Amino acid sequence: MGSLFRSEEMALCQLFLQSEAAYACVSELGELGLVQFRDLNPDVNAFQRKFVNEVRRCDEMERKLRYLEKEIKKDGIPMLDTGESPEAPQPREMIDLEATFEKLENELREVNQNAEALKRNFLELTELKHILRKTQVFFDEQEGGVNQTTESMTRALITDEARTAGASMGPVQLGYMEKSNEREDYLPCFVAGVILRERLPAFERMLWRACRGNVFLRQAMIETPLEDPTNGDQVHKSVFIIFFQGDQLKTRVKKICEGFRATLYPCPEAPADRREMAMGVMTRIEDLNTVLGQTQDHRHRVLVAAAKNLKNWFVKVRKIKAIYHTLNLFNLDVTQKCLIAECWVPLLDIETIQLALRRGTERSGSSVPPILNRMQTFENPPTYNRTNKFTKAFQALIDAYGVASYREMNPAPYTIITFPFLFAVMFGDLGHGAIMALFGLWMIRKEKGLAAQKTDNEIWNIFFGGRYIIFLMGVFSMYTGLIYNDIFSKSLNIFGSHWHLSYNKSTVMENKFLQLSPNGDYEGAPYPFGMDPIWQVAGANKIIFHNAYKMKISIIFGVIHMIFGVVMSWHNHTYFRNRISLLYEFIPQLVFLLLLFFYMVLLMFIKWIKFAATNKKPYSEVCAPSILITFIDMVLFNKPKPPPKDCETYMFIGQHFIQVLFVLVAVGCIPVMLLAKPLLIMQARKQANVQPIAGATSDAEAGGVSNGGSHGGVGGHEEEEELSEIFIHQSIHTIEYVLGSVSHTASYLRLWALSLAHAQLAEVLWTMVLSIGLKQEGPVGGIVLTCVFAFWAILTVGILVLMEGLSAFLHTLRLHWVEFQSKFYKGQGYAFQPFSFDAIIENGAAAAEE
Repeated sequence: MGSLFRSEEMALCQLFLQSEAAYACVSELGELGLVQFRDLNPDVNAFQRKFVNEVRRCDEMERKLRYLEKEIKKDGIPMLDTGESPEAPQPREMIDLEATFEKLENELREVNQNAEALKRNFLELTELKHILRKTQVFFDEQEGGVNQTTESMTRALITDEARTAGASMGPVQLGYMEKSNEREDYLPCFVAGVILRERLPAFERMLWRACRGNVFLRQAMIETPLEDPTNGDQVHKSVFIIFFQGDQLKTRVKKICEGFRATLYPCPEAPADRREMAMGVMTRIEDLNTVLGQTQDHRHRVLVAAAKNLKNWFVKVRKIKAIYHTLNLFNLDVTQKCLIAECWVPLLDIETIQLALRRGTERSGSSVPPILNRMQTFENPPTYNRTNKFTKAFQALIDAYGVASYREMNPAPYTIITFPFLFAVMFGDLGHGAIMALFGLWMIRKEKGLAAQKTDNEIWNIFFGGRYIIFLMGVFSMYTGLIYNDIFSKSLNIFGSHWHLSYNKSTVMENKFLQLSPNGDYEGAPYPFGMDPIWQVAGANKIIFHNAYKMKISIIFGVIHMIFGVVMSWHNHTYFRNRISLLYEFIPQLVFLLLLFFYMVLLMFIKWIKFAATNKKPYSEVCAPSILITFIDMVLFNKPKPPPKDCETYMFIGQHFIQVLFVLVAVGCIPVMLLAKPLLIMQARKQANVQPIAGATSDAEAGGVSNGGSHGGVGGHEEEEELSEIFIHQSIHTIEYVLGSVSHTASYLRLWALSLAHAQLAEVLWTMVLSIGLKQEGPVGGIVLTCVFAFWAILTVGILVLMEGLSAFLHTLRLHWVEFQSKFYKGQGYAFQPFSFDAIIENGAAAAEE
């Protein structure tokens, strides 16, 4: 069977590389992405390995590139991404790359430091400019002889605490204060500065308390926000000036200003000095603006030049780092001239890998060819399922449950059909399916452009990754919608109805309790495709008819799906030559499922074929037995209830005998599943006086695959288990299967339940929303219809397509994981993770975005 249905055959190989050719050979293998290396130095610390210095150099280069990337993004400069992947540089090129990155980082840091110093100087000059402007107003008012007690020009520092304590402060002379008779007037000391606006109230209170009201403060807001040079944030500040008397208060005021991180600036007392200083400040600000502009232009040119190569630099550095990290997994031989590696490779790709090794040897100039030898091993190989852009999403659904054991049957190819089909059974609507299919088709048609965008939106990435699943689910939903004859809760009258009224139409239309008779109003011929559209307008028995139909097809599809899962286990047992499991697990399981549940499905078809409303007794609709009651009576060995007059008790001759026989045989399969395999293992151990027996279990369970290609050798985890554990494990497996057969069959009724709910929700939206707009007339009716239609469309897409679609998707996923895969799929393997540059770069880019 091809690799599509099973994982690839794997081989454990030993690789010998010359030291000078090892880098180039590993680089070629990274481009190929088909080799998974094993760590031959598991006990060696990561900091003690041979190429740890090279890895550290790569880490340092990555750090510098991340710094450049952060600066480029800060300036909003687009980074050129051609989508190409440059080859891994040679080891000697690392020095050039390091020198380039070092030069760029140093230049950028120097420019940033200079720009920060200039911005800090610019901020100081700007604050000094505002101080000179604001304080000039104050001094001008004072010199003009403004009244001493003018409240608009003063501010007494009296807090609520001071007021409650009875503190008071008399009128304050802002310019001059009296002092004995030594001098008539004198100018008190003052300091001026700026402070963050939000700190000003606390600053005032602290001045009052610390100086006991012996200071006078005036403040004014700076209208325009200022830029903080350290982080570039916009901050709001205020100018203040504080008058005080004496050196002691001066020291105290300066300490308070320092504590509140207020910046003090010199402010001359003489007006001429202030004007002269202001002119000098303005001149320096203009010069600084010119220098800052030149600095920013130089920084922008450096970043633009770096942005053109940044993506390629990241790729090169990550490739170099990945190569040296892989080389750290290798062993050195005693001569220190040869590197030895062990790796898992797909058996079909060994020749391709050897060609890549030859290319690497030629690139390095080495004359000694690499050696790739297959090794014999009983280790469990990794699982490698080849996928493409179409099968990748379906394989991801399977791997989310558990990675398949080595060479185990892969459910993904069958899931490509069964998954969208079971989804469509629940989601069947031609209109809703068309919306979903068109969305999936749009993503498929635009996949190259959408994939190139590389967005970090997780929800979008999920939708885009499952675009083929969405498209198939939409197409299958359109098909089941045609079968149900359901499009936005309405029907398509393509072939006309096979029901016709044989009497007064108005009477039938006005009376909801009247029903059409199949004997007179039905043509008798089956409808050409899907359901007759008349069922969409049926009233009393519409839901009854749809319930009976959808409930039965849910059970039919479910039983067939489970039988298919059991048949898949036959492929596993025969492939791994597991004779005991084939005879004493597969056969009893299949017989149990066929004799009970598939027989119930056959009864449904017999009932559909044999009984009809147009038939006469004993095969009329009145005589048709209930399948559920018949199945319960069969399992409990109950005698059926007497049928109506002129009707037969059983649907066919010998039905009672066959049912009793089927139940007895099915019950007899249970002890076979429970005891046969453990007893045979116990008997074989006694006879052979060894633990393992031939055919006791699969090689995939035991990991006993020799070199990934030979499946004749058998073993199993049974030889490592006690007999008691084997009996317990088999008991659990048997009970789970027997009880699961019943619960899993009932679980498929979710197909009927969700299909009914979806149809009813669509009908509710049509009846309670869109039909209101359709009933309006005239110009106003057109406007109302447009608004109602928009609202109906939003609800349809949001609820019926998205929410109901997600619900049906999750239920379908559960049916595959639990009801289907539990019959044959163990999922106890581990994934093949080859050394691949593409995967490393993709993961590195995703981590960088986060």
